[in-house]
Amino acid sequence: MKNVRYIFVTGGVASSLGKGVSIAAIGTLLESRGYKVTIQKMDPYLNIDPGTMSPYQHGEVYVTDDGAETDLDLGYYERFTNSALSYLNSVSTGQVYYTVIQRERKGEYLGRTVQVIPHITNEIKNRILLLEKNNPDIDFVLVEIGGTVGDIESVPFLEAIRQFRLDKGPERTLFVHLTLLPTISPAGEVKTKPTQHSVKELLNQGIQPDILICRAKNYLDDEVKSKISLFCNVTVKRVISAPDIDYTIYEIPNIYHKEKLDDEIMKYFKIENTDPLFSGNPTLEKWESVVQVFKNPESIVKIALVGKYIVLSDAYRSLREALWHGGLPLNSKVEFINVDSEILNSKNVKELLKDAHGILVPGGFGERGISGKLDAITYARENKIPYLGICLGMQCAVIEFARNVLKMENANSREFNADTIYPVIDIMEDQVSITDKGGTMRLGAYPAKLVRGSLLQQIYNSLDIKERHRHRFEFNNRFRNDFLKSAMLISATSPDDKLVEAIELNPSVHPWFIGTQYHPEFKSQPLKPHPLFVSFIEHSRKMILKNK
Repeated sequence: MKNVRYIFVTGGVASSLGKGVSIAAIGTLLESRGYKVTIQKMDPYLNIDPGTMSPYQHGEVYVTDDGAETDLDLGYYERFTNSALSYLNSVSTGQVYYTVIQRERKGEYLGRTVQVIPHITNEIKNRILLLEKNNPDIDFVLVEIGGTVGDIESVPFLEAIRQFRLDKGPERTLFVHLTLLPTISPAGEVKTKPTQHSVKELLNQGIQPDILICRAKNYLDDEVKSKISLFCNVTVKRVISAPDIDYTIYEIPNIYHKEKLDDEIMKYFKIENTDPLFSGNPTLEKWESVVQVFKNPESIVKIALVGKYIVLSDAYRSLREALWHGGLPLNSKVEFINVDSEILNSKNVKELLKDAHGILVPGGFGERGISGKLDAITYARENKIPYLGICLGMQCAVIEFARNVLKMENANSREFNADTIYPVIDIMEDQVSITDKGGTMRLGAYPAKLVRGSLLQQIYNSLDIKERHRHRFEFNNRFRNDFLKSAMLISATSPDDKLVEAIELNPSVHPWFIGTQYHPEFKSQPLKPHPLFVSFIEHSRKMILKNK
């Protein structure tokens, strides 16, 4: 049996320092040396998962192949590594307590008093061990502890990983602490005191960090590193700079490699010369080529992102990343025109979208902002601007087409108007009787068949695909023939032909107009851009010359 190694990443001083991206970058470095990794997120909130949370609270909800609704950090894990994630990779306090309470109700604790220690901490440790049991080829399990050290919600998780080191031994467990070094003086002096206090807080939980990753404006000089080393009891070589990035988060693996973070991880585990997979020269050239596109693009493609959560970039995080990925093979950088669909209307649509080379309407729920999305779709359709609609964006394209082309007056979705006489979008049959909101939608990866000769089939270069879903409403088959008699093609369906998975407009009326019920953004990676986004950016790029 393999001696799986475990790396735990905690955060201090402030939230939103980038633990998710940092642990994903560590995964990248380990994979570049030939190791297999998996990454787990432990969130301290009491929700079972983020599926019922507002995007304003939590950003987007990421969906795995097996249908788990997870924290957006799992998107970073899949984009930076080859790790295939599942519900096992996303753990919340709510899940842990729910499991323990269910066992108590069944009498499985044999009358004992159920307590945080050992019952809650044991369940947390079990969740970590399940990854090893379900991934026998794994070399490293990386675990991100959500929240900030000092938060009361994080205490059971910190106690659990403290115990985990006792169980597995220091030779198999590594503690990495991500912290902040602010610059507050006019002279630009880096202040180390917040980091010192953060490490002290972690020590109060019984954890001495082995490596410190220090977020700061610039690279840390030797003097600052030595000071942190002295006061935080961490070897100076294991004080790692994490400077602000210049172009893209995909710089981070190379930054950490230059700081010798991966070398120090190898040395800590004493595997630098003895492990058969050890490589002293990890290959990061592909990641450097990604960064070069952001630094020196041949063209800049402007995509209008029309949504109601536009003020919060993390609400559409996977979409933004996938659009950036789409430009990489074309040596093009994507810039966003953020359009609030609540503000957009038929009077200002031309002004707000005049600079857009492509228009995208993302997924979402609820009627708020729908009118603006419909106006954006009309503008894209009539002006032959490349359009991509995802989930609700596809449904809105169907509604817009029904109203303005098929002349179905006030056609709508039953989500917005239960009494519409043209419910071109309706609730799925298996969703009608569902009352619980969390984890009950059509979730996860489902197969679809593509229509031969369709634009979608040409993009995928396949007749069969598998994509991830998150929705309750669908195209109403009662109106399918009405659309098929027009210029709209149903280009993808479920294998049994019952569910419409994608639509597109005939090339004779529009050069590139596609809507998908599924979320292709969840399967895009910088080193493997999703073909749908590559095609969308390629056709949007053609608008640059047209707009000049």
